Amino acid sequence: MMHPAVDSAAVANAVQLACRAPSLHNSQPWRWLADDNGLHLFADASRNVRGTDKSGRETLLSCGVVLDHLRVAMAVTGWATTVHRFPDAANRLHLSSIDFRPMDSVTDGDRRRADAILLRRTDRLPFAAPADWETFEPHLRNVVDSAAVRLDVIADDLRPVLATASTLTEDLRRYDSYYHDELHWWTAGFETAEGIPHSSLLSESEADRVDVARVFPHTQHGDRREHVERDRSKILALSTYDESRDSVLRCGERLSAVLLEATMAGLATCTLTHITEHPESRQVLAELIGHDTAPQALVRIGLAPSIEDVPPPTPRRALREVLQFRRSGA
Repeated sequence: MMHPAVDSAAVANAVQLACRAPSLHNSQPWRWLADDNGLHLFADASRNVRGTDKSGRETLLSCGVVLDHLRVAMAVTGWATTVHRFPDAANRLHLSSIDFRPMDSVTDGDRRRADAILLRRTDRLPFAAPADWETFEPHLRNVVDSAAVRLDVIADDLRPVLATASTLTEDLRRYDSYYHDELHWWTAGFETAEGIPHSSLLSESEADRVDVARVFPHTQHGDRREHVERDRSKILALSTYDESRDSVLRCGERLSAVLLEATMAGLATCTLTHITEHPESRQVLAELIGHDTAPQALVRIGLAPSIEDVPPPTPRRALREVLQFRRSGA
């Protein structure tokens, strides 16, 4: 049940902040419903990027990220959340129902995580090596590793094999006109409330310095971060122990935690899913990890040396398009 003290403004503000979550091509494939029984998260099937995500797996991942962002956004207002995943067996799009209860206090950590939602960017430029990685990596493992989700860091000496898998993915899609048409649509050169703006894409020379990345249409702007001769990020793999929808949703939630923890540590991030979209390259990734798990996403983590070349925030849909309030008896 929705706690009677939770007002609609608090829910609306939290949903708006949560929707800063990243998603495949910034498709934002979610919608929210608030009623007397709580707040409900649904996958929006109309926003599935079908040429890239035929199974809807990445829609689930994206919705897991926005679900965890919602937890963070409510916590900073003093409300803890209880999540009931897949509450309606008859409706596959109903991913979770969320109840709220008052917290004893709001911590500095709660505030920093909420701030991190606004500070986080998907940064496709090359990164410098992350500082103090030996300390930060165990912290990330504590955040992620669970009965459903596993974190692995790809060893630096295996990076060339991963880069080959990245190139293999692109080669396998070279003649997939549906995929490329869709990719160009989501990177259109006009400002909208969705998709990837040109300011977040790379020029050809910038892209040449990032060896593990999805290939997007190149832009013509000047060469940024040119003193970083090649990407020196650490690359993390998030995997699940099975392919269930519950596990994939939880993996998205842990992906959110990784992105926010890295942002709080002053590090830049870029989520990568292209290698997990094709069976051949996904198998290469699974062999690199060396465990009987299903890779779901990669994350590049590194240092953006200057604030001047950090990409601007990408656009988001209006709140009225993603959140509906339904009163009792309506």
